[in-house]
Parts: sequence; C-alpha cells; structure tokens
Amino acid sequence: MVFLSNAINFVAYFLKSMHYPAAESAIMVNNFMGTSFLLTIFGGFISDSFLTRFTTFILFCTIELLGLILLTIQAQYSRLQPAMNRRPSHTQAAILYTGLYAMATGVGGVKAALPAHGADQLDHSNRRLISAFFNWFFFSLCAGGLVAATVMVWIEENRGWNCSFKISAVALGLALCIFTIGFPIYRYKRPSGSPITRIFKVIASAIRNRKASRSEMTEQIASPGATRSNDMFRVLDKALFDDTITAAQVEETKTFLGLLPIFASTIMMNCCLAQLQTFSVQQGIIMNRTINNFKIPTQSLTVFPLTIMLASIPLYERSVHIFERKISAKYNIFRPLKRIGLGLALASGSMAVAAVVESTRRAAAENHVTLSVFWLVWQYLLLGVSDMLTLGGMLEFFYSEAPHSMRSISTALSWCSTSMGYFLSSALVSITNLVSGKFGGEWLGGNDLNHARLDLFYALLCILNFINFLNYIYWAKRY
Repeated sequence: MVFLSNAINFVAYFLKSMHYPAAESAIMVNNFMGTSFLLTIFGGFISDSFLTRFTTFILFCTIELLGLILLTIQAQYSRLQPAMNRRPSHTQAAILYTGLYAMATGVGGVKAALPAHGADQLDHSNRRLISAFFNWFFFSLCAGGLVAATVMVWIEENRGWNCSFKISAVALGLALCIFTIGFPIYRYKRPSGSPITRIFKVIASAIRNRKASRSEMTEQIASPGATRSNDMFRVLDKALFDDTITAAQVEETKTFLGLLPIFASTIMMNCCLAQLQTFSVQQGIIMNRTINNFKIPTQSLTVFPLTIMLASIPLYERSVHIFERKISAKYNIFRPLKRIGLGLALASGSMAVAAVVESTRRAAAENHVTLSVFWLVWQYLLLGVSDMLTLGGMLEFFYSEAPHSMRSISTALSWCSTSMGYFLSSALVSITNLVSGKFGGEWLGGNDLNHARLDLFYALLCILNFINFLNYIYWAKRY
C-alpha cells in the first residue's frame, strides 16, 4: 500500500508541489519504479550471503521508512519546497532524491527477503502449500494496491500530500512492528556466503580447464559426490578439475543458470504490464469517466486490474483443488511452468484486444463520440489475469527450483523481470517513434492520442509477445 500509493501519485507530486516539467516527472517516476524492482537483486544478494532474511527485512524496511519520513518532512515545511513556478534548489532536490531512493532501496530489500522468508516457514515437501502461499502473498499485494488506488488517492487529492505521507509512514512503521512480533517463532535460514562469488569461481574454473579431454572429464564427473543433473550446462563440469571446486558448487551454478532463460522470457510480458500505468491511463483520461455524476480519478483507473487480480486468485485456488482431484500431475496446467506460459499467452491476447479497442476509440473520436472508460476493462481483465498467473508462477518456480543458498536472489528475479519490463517499454517507445518517424510520422508522438497510432503500437506488442511466447515454450521444454 505504501509503495503503490506513492508510485501512483508521484507524478502529480513532482508536477504540482516540486514544479518539475511533466515529461521529467514521468521519467523520475519510471526511474523510481525501475530502480525499486531492480534493487531486489541487491536485496536478495545481501539476504543469501550475509544476513538472515528476517534481518534483511528489518534493515531494508527501516531504510524505506527513513526515506518516507524524509519526504514527509519535506512535504510538511514549505521552505523545503520550491517557490511557485520555480524548480527545486540543489538542497531541495537533494532532499527529494535522498528520500526517494532510500525508499527505492528499502523496497528492493523488502521485496527480495519477505516472500522467501515467508516460504521458509512452510514444509518444502508440500509443493501445493508453497504455491498457495505465493498466491495469497500476491493477493495481499493487490489488496494493498487497491487501498492505495482508492483511499490513499482520495486522501492525497482532498487532504494533501502532507497527510498522505504521514499515514504512509505510520502504516509502514506498524507493518514493521507486526513483522517483528514473530521473532521468537520464525524459522531462520542462515546465510552461507556469497553465492555469486561461487558461481563466478565455477565459471572461471571451467574456462581455465576448457581444453581438458572428454575422457578426463568423464573420469572427474564419476568421482564421489559429483552429479550430472543438468546436461544443458555440462561444460561446467570441467570446473571440477580445480580441487577448490566441489560438485555441489557446480550443480548450484547449473541450477541458477538454468533459471535465467525462463526469467528472460517473462520480461516482454512485464513490458505489456507497464502500459497499464502509462498509455492505458492516458486513454482513460480522454474517455468518459463519469458514473452517475461521479468522475473516476485518473489515478484510480488501476482499480480495474487490481480488482480483477483480487477476484482471480480465489477462483484460481478453487480451480486448482478441482483439477488436482480429477487430473494427473502430467496434464495439470497449474504447474508453475505451464502457469507462466498461460500468462504469457494471455499477455499477447490482451495486446490484440487493446489494439482493437484503441482503434475503435480513435474512430469514435473522429466522429466526435467519447467512449466509456469501461471499454478498457477487457485489456485490464486479460492483463490482470496474465499478471496473476505469471508473477505468482514465477515466485513459486524460482523459489522452488533455486539452490537452497540462493532462494532470496532467485525469488528477486521475479521483481527484476518487472523492472526490465519498465525499461524495455521505454526503449520500445523510443525505437518505435524513431523508426515510424522515418516513414511518415511518429506513432506515439505529441500529447494527443487522437492523432497518434497507439493501436499500431499495441499490435506491435502483440506480435513481439507471441514471438516471445514461442521462445518461452522452447526453453520451458528444455528445462
């Protein structure tokens, strides 16, 4: 709730209170969101290597809270804000960026440590229990997002930023206290040193011994303690010629590298998800948002996908129970890899629907007709279910398949995929405008969607997602 309530409204805060230009405000928010998710890798590294996941959460949640308190203080005192129509001074900008990226750092650590710590409390032999935990963990994220898009948006618009920052700080402090209460009863996974260091050591050793003969390698692999569980990276077995490398370290490296193609195949879906907070919101702004004399706030348009995600999780859980009783595990579509694949397929379908809806909206606008914002529900519905299937499946898959010593950093790959999706979305917009500009006119140029070709951009995303889906199938079958 705290993270999303600020992320949703930071553009308005930077624009109205800090007096940054609209384009710069949007870039600042994109950088904040992307950095927050990207830093989950750092948080996961700290959690696996040096601290317990409990300690990592406490540390990074405190950093996030301190950043939020700093932003609260800045919103409280007018002398820490720029004068009307003036950009922030160097000191004011320094306070803003310090608070902003302290929050981003804290969010990165929390998102890496919390889901892995929660799953550590469960019986790992019960895969269904692990899956259910990640589903309801995702449900709680969506519930917090729904509160952010409704209650917190209303508070920010009617009571001001100062009030909303104070509520966020109190809520985050309360969450930290609630989490800490469980200290005596939690299970703890002790850190086992830097897994990244071990991986690089194995790779470097394999490169040094790359000229070793196949007969020597076969003999080395057959030694006690060595295994051959992952043939995709069997070249790494040559690292066993180094007496300081163990078979367990080689297998740890193989397992982690085996997760990366699956991770890379999910980035394109998150690129589609980024459209919900950018172009879909811009579509909503120029559509009819009135219901019985009540006008839906622009920031609250995210209520649609959040509501759909919240509703889909209980339905999914119920469907799993029914399918598991009637269908063998071989044909169960709710296994993590199949679940992710279904989510990727829906992402491609959602972009096709989005292209049709935008084309219809543009045609109506040319005839001076304003369509209802509820036309966007179809793309929100498909992308919402897609996100539920993909992110939930990724959290379960990366946690369950990861080496025991790398569960935090592997779980963080799910959030890192979201970050890469945001950055890829920005790159695709720039490339699309660059190429289309050479053939008549930029598809996404200007500020008026009625004169843009957003429908063609959505169609492009549909095609790219379908190609990515085929790529995913290739790697999923090889895993």
